[in-house]
Amino acid sequence: MNWKALLVVALFGWGAYQHFDQRAVHHGPGVLAAMSPVQQPVQQPVQQPAQQGAIERGAYTIEPLASFEIAARVLSVEHYSMGREADLSPVDLALGWGRMSDSEVLKNIDVTQGNRFYYWRVRDYPIPRDEIENSSANMHMVPADADIRNTLKSVRKGQIVTIKGSLIEASAKDGWHWRSSLTRNDSGPGACELVYVTEIHVQ
Repeated sequence: MNWKALLVVALFGWGAYQHFDQRAVHHGPGVLAAMSPVQQPVQQPVQQPAQQGAIERGAYTIEPLASFEIAARVLSVEHYSMGREADLSPVDLALGWGRMSDSEVLKNIDVTQGNRFYYWRVRDYPIPRDEIENSSANMHMVPADADIRNTLKSVRKGQIVTIKGSLIEASAKDGWHWRSSLTRNDSGPGACELVYVTEIHVQ
């Protein structure tokens, strides 16, 4: 077998692996993640290993704004490797809770992601529009360490994730900054959560 044939086989194998590894997880009808996200304003510096308050990450400073915990269904996953934001957040998860975790509802909603935004489209509303908007969100995930980073990069559409950490603001000395939304009922630019992930469990 010559090198061209080996290359074709390798590419086919890699494509098959990617398809298998990223395939969606399917569920029957019913709410899978009933609780809304929980957050509390930071009253005092969040404890970090060997330090308190602000977290230094390379050229960036991360400031916790609120503690954050969520159990939700993954509606879509988008990976990023280009752009300044990718230095901190290699993965965006579009997450749904309440009736936005129910397959019977979601079969009527088309969910996509791109350019750090989350988009949804329906023909006929299976639930009220404001419930769709208030029970789902696009979240930029900032892993606290390499293990969490690897777990986040392995998450697939349809899985149930439980995430703990903080909503944050990230900044750099040149004036660049990236701040999390602190509410679930906003939309448009600035409405995404920027989540510093210290713990993640995937089902």
